[in-house]
Amino acid sequence: MRSSSHAGNGQDLSVNTENGRPDSHLRSGGNTLYIVGTGPGKAEHMSGRARQVLEACDIVVGYKTYLELIKDVIKDKKRLTTGMTKEVDRVQAAIDAALDGHACALVSGGDAGIYAMAGLVLEMLAVKKIACNTGEKDSLCVEVVPGIPALAAGAALLGAPLTHDFATVSLSDLLTPWEIIEKRLDAAASADFVINIYNPKSKKRDWQLGQAMEIILRHRAGTTPVGIVTGAMRDNQKVALCALKDLDKADVGMQSIVIVGNSSTFIYNDLMITPRGYSKKYAIGKKQETGNKKQEKYSDDAQILLDK
Repeated sequence: MRSSSHAGNGQDLSVNTENGRPDSHLRSGGNTLYIVGTGPGKAEHMSGRARQVLEACDIVVGYKTYLELIKDVIKDKKRLTTGMTKEVDRVQAAIDAALDGHACALVSGGDAGIYAMAGLVLEMLAVKKIACNTGEKDSLCVEVVPGIPALAAGAALLGAPLTHDFATVSLSDLLTPWEIIEKRLDAAASADFVINIYNPKSKKRDWQLGQAMEIILRHRAGTTPVGIVTGAMRDNQKVALCALKDLDKADVGMQSIVIVGNSSTFIYNDLMITPRGYSKKYAIGKKQETGNKKQEKYSDDAQILLDK
């Protein structure tokens, strides 16, 4: 299915979809809300669609730190900013702007649907019974624009820690009771998932990471590799490795994502690697014939690590 839709500046932002859903959520005259994931850091890690939307919209709403990271893209736009813990205010401001006839972009760092604004926007629309994406004249048009999430950016900087099954848990107990977080950590650790930890520590929440370490240690060796990435793709970027038993002493903050390896994860040349299982099925560490040449797929020392 294809329909045509234009921004107020005449730019065609229509996209193809199936199953009869509206395929462009930016119409002439506005009444449009984009929930935009801008990726982990600067504009070069933003998707083409996100850039297209931000350049075409009238108003940009977001946490001031996230908007500062993309200031070159939105330099001519009207901005509505709030501080931390003002998520409901941001969402309400964005909804109001869209209902007033504007094309509005609500910005989230990383991906808008992972611990971010997309869920809150859609929940508030449902609670307030605001029609969206119905195709009717007064219906609000909503599009979620994906971005590179922190777990993907962090994993890329660490090497390949997420090549096998993984679980993601936030340690923030502002909205989720700690008892539930404990159960989820224990379940993920006992199932040998690689574990991505969001919101590991803040000035007010300084004990949860140590508690999480103790929970995971019930099921993992103390030498299990852990990767810590702070400020991924930003000027303050830091990448560090440690053993699980030392996680409580590591330099971790609110801009950090922590990735705890599974029982197969290993470190090679400061790269964190979780095997997918190829070495168990294929002789990837042995010399193989490729035409008339023999190629070494992995060095011997890497193969030793894979075999452990």
